[in-house]
Amino acid sequence: MAMFLEMFRYPFMVRALIVGSLVSLCAALLGVSLVLKRYSMIGDGLSHVGFGALAVAAVLNLAPLKVAIPVVVISAFFLLRLRESSKLKGDSAIAVISTSALAFGVLVLSLGGGVNTDVYNYMFGSIYAMSGDDVILSVILSAVVLVLFVLFYNRIFAVTFDENFARAGGLHTDAYNLLISALTAVTIVLGMRMMGAMLISALIIFPALSSMRLFKTFRSVVLSSAVIAVLCFWCGITASYMLDTPGGASVVLVNLAVLLISGGLAVIRAHRRG
Repeated sequence: MAMFLEMFRYPFMVRALIVGSLVSLCAALLGVSLVLKRYSMIGDGLSHVGFGALAVAAVLNLAPLKVAIPVVVISAFFLLRLRESSKLKGDSAIAVISTSALAFGVLVLSLGGGVNTDVYNYMFGSIYAMSGDDVILSVILSAVVLVLFVLFYNRIFAVTFDENFARAGGLHTDAYNLLISALTAVTIVLGMRMMGAMLISALIIFPALSSMRLFKTFRSVVLSSAVIAVLCFWCGITASYMLDTPGGASVVLVNLAVLLISGGLAVIRAHRRG
């Protein structure tokens, strides 16, 4: 307990806990819709796009987040259109865009003089190295994502479960699919600072899958996913601080443990009902 309280004495830990909690919450809420729509790997694809954008920003000495956010949002729109209108469906569309963006980022870095520390942090995560400006921007954008999700919750629910029925009922499903994609893109870019491009998709997938093992209604899954995501983040960061391990990897492993536990509980519950 003394070591846990000691974390709050360091400004970089306080910044990490605030931003990480908000980003984890955003990722968990959006992750439920993405998993149910069988589009959960969008996080992995967009994170690779974000890496490509960050590589360009690093070479040109531009602000990383200000460059990456619009690029990833546009890519999310393009990915959605490609999925709906092209022969490339689902995972294939994600693979094409993500691998191309990653290759482009590596090429730009090689031409620009190699990988510097900041780009390395975005690739593998370094939440403790966030600057004050990064924190302010992350808090503002996370708040925008949460507010929009709450405001359009019913429409996101309709688009998630039965898009054809929602369209027949007069709902502009394309607009709300674009909204989900845009919110996901912003969350991915913010989360890359915390988890890195290689691990950010775990924040979207794991809490949603854990919640679906335990609950059945959309509302209960969304709420439990949010709680699980934030608790796992705090546990992961605490373990990282105490054991001196990488923050992003620690958070992912805690999420994995919760997923395995929830799966075990689901099996036990099914066995008792049987």
